[in-house]
Amino acid sequence: MSGHSKWATIKHKKAALDAKRGKKFTKLIKEITVAARTGGGDPTSNAHLRLLLEKAKQINMPQDNANRAIKRGTGELPGISYERCMYEGYGPHNIAVLVDVLTDNKNKAVAELRHFFSKQNGTFAESGAVSWMFEKQGVLKGPATDITEDELMEQLIDYDVSDITIDDGTYIVYCAPTSLDKIRQVLTQLGRAVEHAELEWVPKNSLSLSDEHAQTAMDFLSGLEDLDDVQNVYTNLE
Repeated sequence: MSGHSKWATIKHKKAALDAKRGKKFTKLIKEITVAARTGGGDPTSNAHLRLLLEKAKQINMPQDNANRAIKRGTGELPGISYERCMYEGYGPHNIAVLVDVLTDNKNKAVAELRHFFSKQNGTFAESGAVSWMFEKQGVLKGPATDITEDELMEQLIDYDVSDITIDDGTYIVYCAPTSLDKIRQVLTQLGRAVEHAELEWVPKNSLSLSDEHAQTAMDFLSGLEDLDDVQNVYTNLE
């Protein structure tokens, strides 16, 4: 199980910056629209939508923005139809990369990704080339105030938790995808702040690089995540 990687730390800080400049709003609105379209617009019966709305609150997205996104998803308002796609490849120094895309123009998105990988010394690969290196898990993070890994595990022993780590003052809980929302609720009830609760593709094994090579790889990942149709980037970089 991967720990709190350098890329995860940078991604967390970058998300806060993106939220300030509105870019995070744009990507989250697309997620909310798709979640409402696939699972309905009622958050009480749509766990994924419920998690996204909680995330919207955390980044101070206006409620009207979220409501409009839901109505676009349910068809109450006209809107763009987005298609979710997952692409795979290798970045600098052979890091494995999964790219989660939401787009209204698949051909354009693929062309943009191919160009980016080629320009940045990466390799755009076929489906299945690297996805076998990852598994989908729920991931929750927050400040680890006055608690150890064992104590937190004891509090969550009744739930489908696969691993818990504490690194640099941050707890990370890995769990079955179906348990994500319930564990978020339990942590909140226990008085623990939950700053991140999402389904992620977690690497089964991590790749360690020298500081110089790791920086090159992280620059690649950051640029990839900045592409308009890219929602998330997952990697096995430690």
